[in-house]
Amino acid sequence: MTSAPERAGTANSDNVLHGVLLMVCGVLILSSTDGVVKYLSGFFSPLMVSFFRFAVQLAIILAIAPFKKRSWLSLLKETTLPLFCRGLLLAIGSVFIVFGLKYLPLTEATAIFFVQPVILVILSCVILKERVGPKRWLAVLIGFAGVLVIIRPGTGVFQPASLLLLAAAFSFACYLMLTRKLSGQASQLAIQFVTSIAGSLFILPIVFYAWLTGFGGDLLITDQETSFTLPTILLCGLGATGLIAHVLLVKAFEKAPASVLAPINYVEILSAATIGYMIFNEVPDEFVWVGFGMLICSGLILANAQRKPSPS
Repeated sequence: MTSAPERAGTANSDNVLHGVLLMVCGVLILSSTDGVVKYLSGFFSPLMVSFFRFAVQLAIILAIAPFKKRSWLSLLKETTLPLFCRGLLLAIGSVFIVFGLKYLPLTEATAIFFVQPVILVILSCVILKERVGPKRWLAVLIGFAGVLVIIRPGTGVFQPASLLLLAAAFSFACYLMLTRKLSGQASQLAIQFVTSIAGSLFILPIVFYAWLTGFGGDLLITDQETSFTLPTILLCGLGATGLIAHVLLVKAFEKAPASVLAPINYVEILSAATIGYMIFNEVPDEFVWVGFGMLICSGLILANAQRKPSPS
């Protein structure tokens, strides 16, 4: 018969395993979503893709709310300015990502975005006044060096669109920093509601302005020989897949420590490379893989430092 400590250890191990599996599923869905976004850039403006991602998510949450015995008014009452700003940062970062994916190979774009944990360390030090020791600063230096290897500024292969992914990484780092400060201040349903409201309200006026002036190109990239049935279905499904992925990630972090789950994020770039090769015929050069390897080293150092709280 299993003793009580042994049963507790088994249950804890099961929770960690479930957390890892949930994290893997969430990451794979996110990378697949990026592939869909890149595919949709051939049919719709990045602004349209970004708007539908938040508008559909809002519709889903409003449909789910009654089953949770919540009204949209009760969700609105949980809305605060910091929560709204958090959602706004996510929307801004999403717009940058969608524009970046239109012009960059999927693997390269994903790799550049993985500088986000490094930026978060710097922001946490400067704004949250968290203590950052030499181990974390080493991770910061390695991470930035990895990004420089990938984008190679000052060379003929540098693409200005790389700056969009760096801007997205900065926006998401600010989003995560604010998430850390607001932890536990609202229900998950309210958080997703506020996020979708903020994203929709931010992007809708830009879409309207683009429709009136032609800013950013055509909202709909027309082609009489191309059917828009599949792209339209995928466009409407973005909000659902994004919502599912983020719910899986939240559940994963409820079951397993962040230090265990953090390295799993890098499954996303392997998935992105596979999708990029199989669907878009993209083959990353050696510099992308070297830079990505440096980013992995940076992330693992940060995960190790998080697992062992110390002056480092």
